[in-house]
Amino acid sequence: MTTHVARVVWQAGDVTHKEPTYSRGHVWQFDGGLSVFASASPQRVQTPMSNEAAVDPEEAFVASISSCHMLWFLDFAHRAGLEVGRYVDDASGTLAADGRGHWAMREVLLRPRIDWVGRTPAPEEVDALHHRAHAACFLANSVNFPVRVQ
Repeated sequence: MTTHVARVVWQAGDVTHKEPTYSRGHVWQFDGGLSVFASASPQRVQTPMSNEAAVDPEEAFVASISSCHMLWFLDFAHRAGLEVGRYVDDASGTLAADGRGHWAMREVLLRPRIDWVGRTPAPEEVDALHHRAHAACFLANSVNFPVRVQ
């Protein structure tokens, strides 16, 4: 078992928390020293209470699943003697209400494009690597909705 930590810091700005227009901007701090400016999604909370330039939790959630899948894919490709030169994933997540009006992520769609160095594996080999990566990904194993690779 391992524990992973992050510090999330929010502080009232010029507009107090008593006002509905308080800022949703905050900072994520990680143990390696990286700080990331985060905010509520401007799709859910209007600007200026949210910040379009910041990372929102839903984007980070999708990026985390994509990153986990990619890291396992690269590992399995390496073990198979394949060399990846570039891996780009235009991942997306669908947030929707259920029948009771609760909003939740309903699907994450991964759209990886891979540039191979040397031998280009057959499509079946690539599919098998994606299946292995999906099965190994801690985050894909932690959600109750489909994570699909397109």
